[in-house]
Amino acid sequence: MITLLTQPLTYGLKNNSPQLFQWLLQVFFVGLMLGTTRIVITPLAEQEFGLAKDSLLLLSTFVIAFGVVKGCMNFVAGYWAEKIGRKPVHLAGWLIALPIPVLFYFAQSWAWVVFATVLLGINQGLTWSMSQTAKLDITAADERGLTIGLNEFAGYTGVALGGLASAYISQWLGLKTGLLVFGFLIISLAFILTWLNIVETRPWALYQTQHEAPTTATQTVSTWSVFKRMSWSDSRLLAITQAGCVEKFVDALVWIVYPIYLYQKTQDLPLTGWIISIYGLVWGASQLLTGHWSDKYGRQRLNVTGMTLTTIGVLVMPLNETVLWWSFSSALTGLGMALLYPNLAAAIADFSQPQWRATAIGIYRFWRDLGYAIGALLLGLAAYLTQDLTVAFWVVGGCMAMSTAWLAAKG
Repeated sequence: MITLLTQPLTYGLKNNSPQLFQWLLQVFFVGLMLGTTRIVITPLAEQEFGLAKDSLLLLSTFVIAFGVVKGCMNFVAGYWAEKIGRKPVHLAGWLIALPIPVLFYFAQSWAWVVFATVLLGINQGLTWSMSQTAKLDITAADERGLTIGLNEFAGYTGVALGGLASAYISQWLGLKTGLLVFGFLIISLAFILTWLNIVETRPWALYQTQHEAPTTATQTVSTWSVFKRMSWSDSRLLAITQAGCVEKFVDALVWIVYPIYLYQKTQDLPLTGWIISIYGLVWGASQLLTGHWSDKYGRQRLNVTGMTLTTIGVLVMPLNETVLWWSFSSALTGLGMALLYPNLAAAIADFSQPQWRATAIGIYRFWRDLGYAIGALLLGLAAYLTQDLTVAFWVVGGCMAMSTAWLAAKG
């Protein structure tokens, strides 16, 4: 039951700048936590368990587990956010993260790493979803692209810097000790700052529902009806959702294959970290502009352009073997992701109503992050069946090209 609010609430990034800053700091920590696994896990698998040399498919299991769990938790997080609020769900995400560094440190088999990644998926699903939902609660309708752009800028800058920092820290302290120290530092700071500084934003969504859409405020919109709308019954929402799913094939490729491919070529972990971090840094920094552009010029054009550039970036990576070429490919892929990533989510927010927007975002993020698992399985199978690592680039690039055509036709 919705309780009417007695005092008006103001919307807009400027009017809510203190909370905007706090939530941006939170999603930066969320990105740092994810980034700790981006460079270091693959060398850890090879050095500790011998997996990278023997089976890319088995190595892919940690990303498959992450994608399935994070996708499901995005769905659950949206539902919980409507029931109990954004802050409690966010705090729960950081509490669940506490065992992750310990599991990495004491890992005796690859199963420990996969289980730690399951917890990481829960953490990411709860915390990243809430950081995005909370900011959309307090923003104005004509700032949604900018809002999601700022959110993803902070998050993926954190991913890039987390990966780079973990590469250096692990080279200094060792792979397992580096993950333990860096992980605990991130989790502790994020939890304390959430507890002390974050304000619950659910009242903004309730107020908007009651005062800006009074004819629909009392209507019950079931989770299942929103799920159907997102997943098959609305062709426009389906086109956006499938694009979100398939673009995660690229991130799975970067997470699993790039570290193996580049480390085999360079035999230099920090250099590998720098090349991969270019992807994350360009992706993160460019979203300061791309989300705002979509508010002015529309989502569809930027989304299709971003899908196209990302496809090209993936396909050109194995065509040359110089650091400059790899860096160019990484930057081009990151730029494409920056154009599409915040604006696919902003398009979902555009086509949803305040009373079920958090649910819609959760369902979109469910399908989107399930793309990690689907993409990891596809590229792992492709490399396993052909015994050729470069085939993974062609598979992901082909899937992206087909998804781009679908989005251009129906989005």
